[in-house]
Amino acid sequence: MKQALVDDTEDVSLDFGSEEELALRKGRIRHPLATFFHLFFRVSAIITYLFCDWFSNSFVACFVTILLLLSFDFWSVKNVTGRLLVGLRWWNQIDEDGKSHWVFEAKRVPAIAASTEAEARIFWLGLIICPVIWTVFFFSTLFSLKLKWLALVIAGISLQTANLYGYIHCKLGGQKSSSRGPSRFFVTADAPKRQPRSTAQDRAEERAKTGTR
Repeated sequence: MKQALVDDTEDVSLDFGSEEELALRKGRIRHPLATFFHLFFRVSAIITYLFCDWFSNSFVACFVTILLLLSFDFWSVKNVTGRLLVGLRWWNQIDEDGKSHWVFEAKRVPAIAASTEAEARIFWLGLIICPVIWTVFFFSTLFSLKLKWLALVIAGISLQTANLYGYIHCKLGGQKSSSRGPSRFFVTADAPKRQPRSTAQDRAEERAKTGTR
């Protein structure tokens, strides 16, 4: 954000600095390690799936290796890279009644700590392209009748599509709440239904205590 100043010299220097900072923000990688591992596990799983026959004749070894890479990718993207690269996070929590709730969070941070455009582009491209590749693997496996790989391909589609689905919900929720002002946006599946029921329970307890109908 530019500030209007009386001194023209200071104004020019601030404009130049802001443009330079904007250019750096667009192309700079602030979290190189997170960016690397965001792509490493999922790309390694795809490469291993394509060329595992060159390295090993054991189907079990290839199956376990690819499944471990997919699991590491799911955990790292869900818990680490999404939060660092784009400020998004999603998870599932169990309430006191034992019911499951999905929570989607979009966190807005100051510009100096925000993720760069390059990081966001890498994050979303990796998140979208890899599930498409596994979908192609699914049809190629099905049509070539290599049914022993079908369970692994379905696992790859499921794990990576789950992250894509969760982060799309976070992104859409963050955009809807951008005009409201709070720094975080939460969506829980059954939250709107719980409040009226708890209010009715409170009224019933009050009536039981007073002995009125």
